[in-house]
Amino acid sequence: MDPALMTLIAGLVSSGVTLYVCIINNRYQQQKSAALLEYKFTELEKKVDKHNNLIDRTYALEKRMSVAEEKYNVINYRMDDIEKRGR
Repeated sequence: MDPALMTLIAGLVSSGVTLYVCIINNRYQQQKSAALLEYKFTELEKKVDKHNNLIDRTYALEKRMSVAEEKYNVINYRMDDIEKRGR
C-alpha cells in the first residue's frame, strides 16, 4: 500500500475519533450546564416565593396596623369626650 494513502487514512481516522470525542464532550457539558441552570432557576424561584410571601405579610400587617391606629384614635376621641363631660 502506498505510504501517502496510509498517512491519509490514518489522518482521517484520527480526525474522526477526535470529532467523536468532541461531540461527546460537548453533549456532556451541555447536560451539565442545563442541570446547573435548572438548579439556579429552582433556587431563584424559592427566593422569589419567599419575597412574595414577605410582601403579602407586610401588606396584611399594614392593614392590621391601619385598623389598630383607627381604633386608637376612636378611643382617644372617646376619652376626650368623657374628660370634657366630667369637668
